[in-house]
Amino acid sequence: MQRKLDAKLICSIFAAGLMSFSGVLIETAGNVTFPVLMNDFHVNMATVQWMTTGYLLVASIIMPLSAYLKRNFSSRKLFVTAATLFVCGLVIDAVANQFIFLVLGRVIQGAGAGIAIPLMFNIILERTPLDKIGLLMGIGTMITAVAPALGPTFGGLVVNTLGWRYIFIFIIPVMIISLLMGIASINDESKKIAHTQLDTAGFLSIALTFIGFIFAFSNLSTILQKPLMFILPLAVGVICLIIFIKHSLNTATPLINIRVFKNTKFTQGITAYFIFQVNTLGLSFILPNYV
Repeated sequence: MQRKLDAKLICSIFAAGLMSFSGVLIETAGNVTFPVLMNDFHVNMATVQWMTTGYLLVASIIMPLSAYLKRNFSSRKLFVTAATLFVCGLVIDAVANQFIFLVLGRVIQGAGAGIAIPLMFNIILERTPLDKIGLLMGIGTMITAVAPALGPTFGGLVVNTLGWRYIFIFIIPVMIISLLMGIASINDESKKIAHTQLDTAGFLSIALTFIGFIFAFSNLSTILQKPLMFILPLAVGVICLIIFIKHSLNTATPLINIRVFKNTKFTQGITAYFIFQVNTLGLSFILPNYV
């Protein structure tokens, strides 16, 4: 396929980027709503955190599948699936009358975001002219980096003027626009589908790793009262991570090729980005609730 930076490519990147931006925006905007949700649904802070934890858990489990999904499905099908899941999750959250439904909506959105964020970068890497990849990768990264900064402000304005449900209601038309743009611009149905086999052992081990770590750090605030609620999930996460690394190094078709970490510059870059994201997302949770 000839690579050229035309209107369709720009539109497809913008459509996927808009979905990724919306996913991260809602995640950080939702942190501002915690005190209001605790009052409306009569739940404590540990419980209300599951609105974010459930979202991140599902998104982190789906993202490692991006390489497998890219090989076995067209970008168009993946985009439509992600957008549909996201819109369904938004509608559920907008009308939720019980906290469990609010978490369910966030979990469904997490599945959509887990597909959408890697998809945006896959479109850039596969279809962009080689001399423009750096520029568009930077723009794509900026999209996901700007959203956490805007989220608390957006959430605070909406919650204080209209109510927390409008955080989800306002994003629904944005996602519909993104879906229509993607349908019109993403067209790779002629792509040869590989039909590769899923690395089940790798997927299960990395999924349990994320589950263990997320459960552990979700219970970090109660470590003095309930130390086992932190230690046991952390141990599960560490053990499963070791299993995943050993498995990935000894299989011909790993879910994630971790050998890239042998490249020092890559490892340094990804470490810096990881620290930046932890700081940004952590502060976007702590500051609004503290204020």
